Amino acid sequence: MLERRNFIKATAMAAATAVAGGSTSSLLPILNADDAQALAGSDAQWDKAPCRFCGTGCHVQVGVQEGRVVAVAGDRNAEVNKGLLCVKGYHVGAALYGKDRLTKPLLRVGKTDKYEEISWDKAIDVIADRIEEAPERFAFYGSGQWTIPEGYAAQKFMKGGLANNHIDPNARLCMASAVTGFLATYGVDEPAGCYDDLDACDVLIMWGNNPAEMHPVLFSRVIDRRSKGEKVTLIDIGTRRTRTTDACQHYLEMKGHGDVAIANGIAHLLIKNGTYDKKFVESFCNFKAPDNDNPNLHGKAITFDEFKAALEPYTPEHVEELSGVPADQIRMLGDLFGNPELKITSLWCMGMNQHTLGTAINAMVHGVHLLSGHFGPPGNAPTSLTGQPSACGTVREVGTLAHALPGGRVVANAEHRQQAEDFWNVTPGRISETPGYHTVQMWESFCTPTDDGGDIGTIWVQVTNPGQTLPNLNKLFNPKAKLDDKFLIVSDVYPTATTRLADLILPSAMWVEKNGVVGNSERRTQQWFKMVDPPGDARDDCWQTLAVAHRLFERGMDGMKDRDGRFLFEVKDDQGKPIPVWNWENYYDTNVDQHLFDEYRKFSRLKHKDLAPYDAYVKARGMRWPVVEQNGKWLETKFRFSGGYDPYVAEGKDIQFYHSSTKDDRAQIWFHPWEPPAEVPDDEYPFMLCTGRVLEHWHTGSMTRRIPELSRAMPSAYIEMNAEDAAAANLSNGDKVKVESRRGTLEIQVWIDGRGRPPRGTVFIPFFDETLLVNDLTLDAIDPFSKQPDYKKSAVRIRKV
Repeated sequence: MLERRNFIKATAMAAATAVAGGSTSSLLPILNADDAQALAGSDAQWDKAPCRFCGTGCHVQVGVQEGRVVAVAGDRNAEVNKGLLCVKGYHVGAALYGKDRLTKPLLRVGKTDKYEEISWDKAIDVIADRIEEAPERFAFYGSGQWTIPEGYAAQKFMKGGLANNHIDPNARLCMASAVTGFLATYGVDEPAGCYDDLDACDVLIMWGNNPAEMHPVLFSRVIDRRSKGEKVTLIDIGTRRTRTTDACQHYLEMKGHGDVAIANGIAHLLIKNGTYDKKFVESFCNFKAPDNDNPNLHGKAITFDEFKAALEPYTPEHVEELSGVPADQIRMLGDLFGNPELKITSLWCMGMNQHTLGTAINAMVHGVHLLSGHFGPPGNAPTSLTGQPSACGTVREVGTLAHALPGGRVVANAEHRQQAEDFWNVTPGRISETPGYHTVQMWESFCTPTDDGGDIGTIWVQVTNPGQTLPNLNKLFNPKAKLDDKFLIVSDVYPTATTRLADLILPSAMWVEKNGVVGNSERRTQQWFKMVDPPGDARDDCWQTLAVAHRLFERGMDGMKDRDGRFLFEVKDDQGKPIPVWNWENYYDTNVDQHLFDEYRKFSRLKHKDLAPYDAYVKARGMRWPVVEQNGKWLETKFRFSGGYDPYVAEGKDIQFYHSSTKDDRAQIWFHPWEPPAEVPDDEYPFMLCTGRVLEHWHTGSMTRRIPELSRAMPSAYIEMNAEDAAAANLSNGDKVKVESRRGTLEIQVWIDGRGRPPRGTVFIPFFDETLLVNDLTLDAIDPFSKQPDYKKSAVRIRKV
């Protein structure tokens, strides 16, 4: 077995080996923590920062010399990664230095494809003009790449300032079903467990994810345990073989939506065999089912007997028919969950979330853990992983969703609106009670002519690339090109598939070119300071938001004034004098991040997501909330709802679900029936297409494709095909094919028996390549509760070119 460090080294060097013999790059050296320590006496200045990529939250040490990042190393003082990084993390500093960085504001010239450089002052006026003209038709689209202060500023600007809830993040495309699954089960969002469960579990089940490539630092923790002689059973439940599969004892290959049948099959066996945890269930759980007469997130209460009856059809043999997984493997899962001596951790990511039954399967996996009693002690946890550095901290905690407010509040609740209005000191009634448009709805409206009901006229995009990531691009993005009255503003660091249709392009600062705070997948809040200046006239996204807000304040817009007539984002110095942070030259006269974070921190206590003061994070490599002051120290919480770990569990209680949606300290165990995917293969479109990521590139590749080592190692997208399907179509490796769906076409090269091996009738295409946009093909069917699209199941046909 590979030791952890060797496993990570193998993944980190995968890209470098692919370019052996090529020209030497001028990019950063790959260092480990010991190398960084040896360099501590050099002229470089070293400081901590979380990695810019993914939601794992690895910490790096950043070496700066003469105003430039010159080296990056894993931070061995960080609990998350203990000095290790993946291939992207080792190269993260180089993402700052692509040759085509955006450095000047650019305004489209008339209806042409040309742009003129303009001043920031004019750019701010252009945005203010669009908002003033029709504030109700303005929308803000961000992401889990917003830092907490950036997202909080955008949230306050929209909901407290413009009284407009049309703000949503790209996390709607990746994490929304995890959110609704947590809420439906526990009444509060985010995992109860943490990464420490990976060090204690006896069984690790991956539900539709590939952590060996997507979260390799976390996966290495389990590989490391094996190398020490510990016995850990790994189970991969997926729709194609991956590098994760190669490390597992069991691979359960399922059809699309098979996970819903599998979860029901496990629950069926636990009850039939009498191996469910009767004491845990009777003490801590209720039962729920969908309310078909009044569809809503919290469904209707059912009895245990009704739950049992609903599961009766889900025998191992019937589950095999629905899922494709052999009945004996379903029984194996039932036996594992029925064994109270084992500690079982479940991990999932996009396979369960990007799913038209995403809320259902998320809640059902929680339910399997609750029903079996595999919840609470270290090693027993249902845990979702995230793909962006602050999808949790900024989207879910700050609440930058169309229906949400900071601190687990929602706009539809009058008490919640009043709390936010009081914290923000805005006029009572300022916040609208009507949720804004979720992502798919927002972009559909933007790409619909105004005369046909398209009531979103302007969208400001920050830190994301919807021109590549939205599903069904020919419906939700590309039509903008022909709509002259629609106006797209894009703040970014590089030209992207989104900037190609932008009317105003704003150059942004990135990562350690600004201060930041983010929150990772295990509730860990992490902070860093600015270390280098951004190039040219690139500026912080947060400053951009504040500058537009102040321009509207100058013009007398009521919403940009608080109850006392002061600027909505007023920041004062130690003498109580306002600091003009809307002027770029004054923005770093103070730490705006700290001011915004300390204001936001008040919200975090409303739903037991307590954050420590900003200065506490300066001294730490992050802390997992709730962070509560005890005996003069700020102490994090590893395991929520568990007595002895969670300070909010009442004394003497082993488990307490204190945010129970049924107000009785109980979690909800759900039954959901299996349903087929929204689109299935047929004679015309006989293959099922799944999309996803690759080891070398992060999301749309707008940063990683600027890193020569990573770009050379994985230069373009491809279509993975089953070898038998390829042979039947007379296709070989490297052949070009036309892939067609009901929505678009794509010409792409075939890869057979590569890293991933899909079963017959299915294909896989990664989405990192902006020259090969797989989302021209994907459908825009969404989960009814989370509003998250399904990128994993689109019917296509394939023809040799």
